[in-house]
Amino acid sequence: MSFLSSSQALARFKVLDLTRARAGPTAARQFADWGADVIKIELPDGVGDELGGPRHGPDFQNLHRNKRGITLNLKEADGVAIFKKMVETADVVIENFRPDVKFRLGIDYETLRENNKRIVYGSISGFGEDGPYRERPGLDQIAQGLGGLMSVTGLPGQGPVRVGIPIADLGGGIFCAMGILIALLEREVSGEGQWVQSSLLGAQISLLDFQAARWLISRDVPGQAGNDHPTGIPTGVFPTSDGQINIAASGKHIFARFCRALALTHLLDDPRFADGAARSKNRVALNELISEATRLRGSAELIELLNKAGVLCGPINRMDEVFSDPQVQHLGMAAPVQHGALGEIDVVNQAIRLSRTPNRMARATPDKGEHTDEVLKEYGYDDASIAAFRARKVV
Repeated sequence: MSFLSSSQALARFKVLDLTRARAGPTAARQFADWGADVIKIELPDGVGDELGGPRHGPDFQNLHRNKRGITLNLKEADGVAIFKKMVETADVVIENFRPDVKFRLGIDYETLRENNKRIVYGSISGFGEDGPYRERPGLDQIAQGLGGLMSVTGLPGQGPVRVGIPIADLGGGIFCAMGILIALLEREVSGEGQWVQSSLLGAQISLLDFQAARWLISRDVPGQAGNDHPTGIPTGVFPTSDGQINIAASGKHIFARFCRALALTHLLDDPRFADGAARSKNRVALNELISEATRLRGSAELIELLNKAGVLCGPINRMDEVFSDPQVQHLGMAAPVQHGALGEIDVVNQAIRLSRTPNRMARATPDKGEHTDEVLKEYGYDDASIAAFRARKVV
């Protein structure tokens, strides 16, 4: 087997990846990056439509690294038979079809459990595997709107604004991966797998966190606060002589340090800013006074001054500036990997570090069906059988 493990942390697990688009591949990527043998299963050429953008584009390459790739037509009986044979020795199946598709194909959890009672089956849907919206197709932006995120994003009065990343997709994928890991841990006690479900809508609402809790507990409907923190003032974007920076100086002691650092100690005696509630009520006036002081200095000078004073602050970087930042480079967030056609490319690294079983980018995203023969031979299929499957577009 030519599989190169990215880590020893999850190397004992085999994952069958049926996912497309983003949420599902995000879940599978968590296992691939930590050493599981993740086998990405795609349709053969000429059989149905694929989702995921250009194969050699940045998005696809970033989503599917550290996997092996095969083609398999699950609309054919032989394709389903091959898949079920693979399930017999697998630990995890991950899919993000519309909820009804897996049942029509005969690869739903209860069916596959007959082949392997230890299988952990991860499903990601737009709105849930049941309920009134079950049949609706899911999309990140739709979940952002339905789940309330767009109502609290953007400048006051601006109207709804989507977040600049597919946060519902990413959240749905990461929550699914976490659920699968929980199920794998529980399996060590019970000996049985289970069906793990996440959705874009559920994940997005969970990520609302305190904004959602404001309604649930206090019946407070949050609105758009723009670059100001909804509750901690002053926290936001402030002008400098050469741009803008973020400053977070809420809380009694930090606000005092901030005022002393910028020679604004008169603000400490102003009853409009006496405590958090007062500063929140008078945020516009406070921000204007702070801005008068910050726009007299350069961004770098202010960041150095405020950091020395123990005040939270930082630049507002473009993407090129992000990856040239010394701390980002120290964290290794741009991870190199060698691709056969593209040469050496960088992908976005994991945000987690393990001291004893670290991860690495062991292999680039596979070309379509790159490992079909290799994988099928591991399950006992010979060259003649594989050639016959290929002729009938089973693989």
